[in-house]
Order: sequence, then structure tokens, then C-alpha cells
Amino acid sequence: MSPGFEVRQDYKENIKLAFDTLRSHKLRSFLTVLGVVIGVGVIIIVASLLVGFDRSVQNQIMSYGADTAFVSKFGSGIHFGRMSREERMRKPLTADDGWAIQEQCSAVRAVAVSLFPDNDGNNKIRYKDTEVVGLDFRGTFPSFVNVYANAGLKEGRFFVDAENHHRQNVVVIGQSVAETLFPNVSPLDKDVLVNGGVFRVIGVFEKPKGGFGDSDEDKRVVIPYETFHKITPTAKEHGIRVQARAGQLDLAVDQARDVLRRRRNVPYSAPDNFGIETSQQIVDQFHDIVKMIALVTIVLSSIGLLVGGVGVMNIMLVSVTERTREIGVRKAIGARRRDITAQFLMEAVALTGLGGALGILFGGGISQIVRMTTSMQTAVPMWAVVMGLAVSGTVGLVFGVWPAMKASRLDPVEALRYE
Repeated sequence: MSPGFEVRQDYKENIKLAFDTLRSHKLRSFLTVLGVVIGVGVIIIVASLLVGFDRSVQNQIMSYGADTAFVSKFGSGIHFGRMSREERMRKPLTADDGWAIQEQCSAVRAVAVSLFPDNDGNNKIRYKDTEVVGLDFRGTFPSFVNVYANAGLKEGRFFVDAENHHRQNVVVIGQSVAETLFPNVSPLDKDVLVNGGVFRVIGVFEKPKGGFGDSDEDKRVVIPYETFHKITPTAKEHGIRVQARAGQLDLAVDQARDVLRRRRNVPYSAPDNFGIETSQQIVDQFHDIVKMIALVTIVLSSIGLLVGGVGVMNIMLVSVTERTREIGVRKAIGARRRDITAQFLMEAVALTGLGGALGILFGGGISQIVRMTTSMQTAVPMWAVVMGLAVSGTVGLVFGVWPAMKASRLDPVEALRYE
């Protein structure tokens, strides 16, 4: 018989003994690895939520258009509502800035300028006794529907230059707004109250693809720029969306930056006093945030794994004591120290590996329930499954070393005498 075959036989025997031990102490085994189950389960749940959320945000951001760039008076990056004092004090962008970019940048196909209210988001639209608040309310130019990739129309039409020039009270609303205000009838040609003013509905946006929850884009209420300026003369905050020609996004961004630096009198050596970034740049920034959240979550969940590892070590030490005579018998009939060590290490790894598998099932089940009962997207990534199994097995290996070594060092004569 070859040595390799003997080693394989030994491992098969150790695995069989390990699972026989687990089956004979089911409740004790489960309670021992409960910490591992919880730790791995948390990793799976958080990973599935983060991956689903990341995909939703990425789809929503990219739905604005991969060939577009955002321009605002605030610096680049995701701020979560926090702006520096210097950013808040910057002079706002203007519609003329948008037209200058359109006329002076050869790589720019189109520009959409939007004007936003200065009432801290307290905007509402009303039809009869039904009201919707928390709107994405803005005034813009007819180019909006062409520049914004996610501004397709489900029904009706967008306003035209003549309606903007003559300051007509017309409005295009998001699909969720339409469904709330007009659940059983078409909203077209109906009069609604937008912040107290009467407007005629001429179009309804399609529901954005790839969004999550009740997104702002689905609660759009858009009116002509000049009409907005007429009813809100104090509004000054503008946003500019730049659409590049095919394959010229980077050049369009550089050209737009040069135009704005000249118009805003930025010295050559000074940084931009405005922000300009593409959809992909925003997605990359969000990915970095998600990675940090995942890292923190894994570190925190390792506490549960540590508790589970201590429990495994404790129960394995108890097992060594309970099976002292068995160990003596095995040594008396020829078992080597490495055989005893391998047996107890295999039992510890099997114990925590089983806990890891249960944790994966638990976390995957919770993820599935969340996906089926809420609007959140979830997806269990393969890396999280592999990590859960690897970490749980490693916990058993690390915390099982001491009990295994203790068992292998028992004197066979003394072990046989143990009662």
C-alpha cells in the first residue's frame, strides 16, 4: 500500500469520525457554532444589501447618460449634504454659462440648464383633494428631454421653445406623481396646482429604469425655465448638464471647464470654484464608499466569529477530556500523534464549517425575504459565500489547534487508566 493512499484513508476516517461526533451531540454542536452562524450570516446579509444597493445606484446614475457631465457651483464628489463655507459662498451658475458652453465648446452636442427653487424643498403639487410633496421641482429649457437619457415620455409631450418664451403655465410630471394624482384617468390637459399656481399637464415622464425606491426622478415636476423665473424671481441656483459628442466626453469636460474658469474669473493658479464630473466618476466615488462600509461591517462581524471560535475551543477541550480513554485506545493500537491532531482539527473545522454553511443559508434567506417584501434589490455575491466558508473554516482551524495538540500529547498509559 502506497503512503499516499494511506494518507487519503486517514483523512477519510478523520472526516467520518468528525461528523459522527457532530451527529452524536447535535444541540451542543449547534450552540457551540451559533456565534459563527451569526457572524457569517451578517456578512452575507450586509454584502447582499450593499451589492444590490450599489447596482441600483450605479444603474440610476448611469441612466442620466454615459455621455453627459454634471456642472454645479459645488465641488466635485459626494457630499451627503455637507458643503464647506467656501462652496456655499460661491456665486451661482447662470443660464448664460450654459449657453457659453454650448456655443464655445466644439465637443459639446447639447446643454440643459435647470433652475431650482430656494424654498428648501418644500414643493408640492395638488389635484383636487390629493397632494404630493417632496418633488424634484425645476424650471428648464426644451433641451432637457434630449440631454437627460432618463427623461423619456410615457405619454403626452414636452414643452417647446414658444411655450418657454411666452412663459406658459404648462408642466410635465413624473409617473409616480401622475399615478398618485390621477389613479383612474389620464392626467393630460388636467389643471393642477404647483406651489399654488395653476398649470396644465402636457406630459408624463417614464418611470426611470434601474432606480431604487421612490426615486426623485420619478417625482419630477418640470416647467419652462422662463415660467419658473416668472413665478420664483428670487431663485438663483442653476444646474447644468452637458452632453458630449460621440467619444468626446473627456474633451467636452475640459472645454467646459476652460469656459467656466474664464467666465468666473478664476486665476490660472487657483482651483476651480465650481464642480464638473461625469456619471462614471460619481459611480466610482460611490464604489469607494461602499467598499469602506463593507470593510467596517466585516470587522464588526468578526466579533461574532471570535465568540464562536472561543466557544469551539471550549467545547473541543471538553471533548478531549470526555474522550481521554478513547484517545488512549487509539494510541495503544498504533495511532500516531499526527493522527490524533488531525482528527480533532478536522472535528473543529467541520464544526465551524457547518456553522458557516448555516450562516450562508441564514443570510441568503434573509436577503431573499428582503428582496421579495420590499423595493430593495439584493444579490448575494459569490465572494461573500467563499469568504464565509473560508473564514468559518479558518476559525475552526485556529481555535482547534490547542485542543488538538493537547489530545495528541496525552500519555496512552495514563489515558487508558482515565475514568
